[in-house]
Amino acid sequence: MKTYQKPATSKLVNRFDKELMNILMSDLKAIKAKNTSSLKAA
Repeated sequence: MKTYQKPATSKLVNRFDKELMNILMSDLKAIKAKNTSSLKAA
């Protein structure tokens, strides 16, 4: 049961996944930094 995907579509999806992951990771880092700085201030 092979599923055929056009190479261009899969490349787009891969790029989208990578970009989304980068955004999520940068948000997570910002949240962690904010939380650690607020913990130190308390």
